[in-house]
Amino acid sequence: MNNLTSETVCIAGVGYAVPATVRANSEILKAFPHRTEDEMVRLTGIKERRHAAEDECATELAATAVLHALVQAGMRVEQIDGIILATLIPDQPVPSMASALARLLGIPRVLAFDINAACSGWLYALEVGRSFIRSGTAKNLIVVTAELLSRITNPNDHDTAFLFGDGAGAAILTVGKGGHRLHRMGLSGDAEQFESIQRPGGGARHPWPAAEGGDMDSFYLQMDGASVFKHAVVGFSEQIEQTLARENLKPADIAWVVPHQANERILKAVSKRVGIPYEKFVMTISKYGNTSAASVSMALGWAAEEGIFNAGDKIIFCSVGAGLTFAGGLLVW
Repeated sequence: MNNLTSETVCIAGVGYAVPATVRANSEILKAFPHRTEDEMVRLTGIKERRHAAEDECATELAATAVLHALVQAGMRVEQIDGIILATLIPDQPVPSMASALARLLGIPRVLAFDINAACSGWLYALEVGRSFIRSGTAKNLIVVTAELLSRITNPNDHDTAFLFGDGAGAAILTVGKGGHRLHRMGLSGDAEQFESIQRPGGGARHPWPAAEGGDMDSFYLQMDGASVFKHAVVGFSEQIEQTLARENLKPADIAWVVPHQANERILKAVSKRVGIPYEKFVMTISKYGNTSAASVSMALGWAAEEGIFNAGDKIIFCSVGAGLTFAGGLLVW
């Protein structure tokens, strides 16, 4: 394959998918009689989220999102060279969920691997995919994410029980031929905040509970809410400001911000800090909750289906995730 360094990389199509089951705040509140619906919406902006049924898996949800993206791109799955999949909870640890997806889609010979940058995962994967295309490693890539966070959310932890939902989102990356032009993603992190958001159990250090009926708390997502709020506001704002500086743009030049759907209060604070009206933030958190790596791709897919973007719109992506990981960049529609 020829070196494509000088070529523009585009998103040719996007798609998203969510489970059918809606889980409202009222159901979660049964475990917290001292909390109210109004309080939960005020603190998070979340009214409901989707939860996968016991027989649903993340790979199947990812496949649905990919098929929607392929239709929008006007492409066949046989044209795909590879799959980059971002997730913090694959269906199984080994092999990669990307390999499972490649088999499910009927393209078992393509390059396929997973990455984990938590909530920033999809933007990290976009930059990896963009680099692959520019280097000539691939020509047409699926960049997809799927998260079933309901499987690792502690229903008795009031700090996290209301936050997380399930979903998937996908984009088709290709050489620029009239698609939506993808600029470089800025990627960074702050490992000093490693413990702010974590799931200690399930890895090599704590592979399973010590005994039947053992402590399961480490197998659920854990979060220091105050620390996350403070660092997320700064992190989101810096990613937007750095993208503006890198692309020589002003806040008024931006048509839309498509952020990680972390928390409505966080993003309203970010809006004030960067000088971009909150009305320009594409928000899906009220109905889908925080879906980690899937949230930016889902919000983009939803907005594309709603037809809110116009040709030439400058769109900023931004995310803060466990690690901490930071990511942000520009898409021109």
